[in-house]
Amino acid sequence: MTEGQRSAGAPVTAADVEHSVRLAVAALRGAEGADWSVKAGSLEWDCWETVEHLADDLFAYAVQLGPASPPLDTHVPFAWTRHRPGGPANSVFADRTAGPAGLLQVLEACGALLTAMVSTTAPTVRAHHIFGAADPEGFAAMGIVETLVHTHDVAEGLGVDWTPPADLCDRVLARLFPDAPTGTAPWPTLLWATGRTELPHRARRTEWRWYGAPR
Repeated sequence: MTEGQRSAGAPVTAADVEHSVRLAVAALRGAEGADWSVKAGSLEWDCWETVEHLADDLFAYAVQLGPASPPLDTHVPFAWTRHRPGGPANSVFADRTAGPAGLLQVLEACGALLTAMVSTTAPTVRAHHIFGAADPEGFAAMGIVETLVHTHDVAEGLGVDWTPPADLCDRVLARLFPDAPTGTAPWPTLLWATGRTELPHRARRTEWRWYGAPR
């Protein structure tokens, strides 16, 4: 391993997707009585919109793996829409009358879809993502990063404590951010890799991407 690179660790699995979503739901469930219309951390979306976006991400990754011949150059053509200018473009929205408890149930259900698709799809399958065609492990890792980081955004807005397991952060860093620094704790490093914080001697990123293609 050269300086500044992460070595590949244990694989990212469907069980990791399920675990990350369950942790996120448990953390946010404690704030069901809060005002979910407040801004989510450094995002321009509010907390409700951000959880809807997260659920939509998990749904979108699951359905990319669904067709017998997954598309390699585009998304499965579910229609997207925005509920307001500047809001997230989603296929999945929660019924507002169900409140935060219903929103978290939508998140749980979409996480279960991705968990199921990752666990039942052959590792040789590839499907389109804007950052490169990915395998089921890649989509699992992407779903976990979305879950961990957007839960961070929402937790900041709602005043909830949120620190995911270091080992999970380390494995998704190794899978998707191979050039992330190695001499820092995994969770702050993942926040840095996704443009949310600074690290010692490393400024906050204004642009970032991951590498979902198998290596």
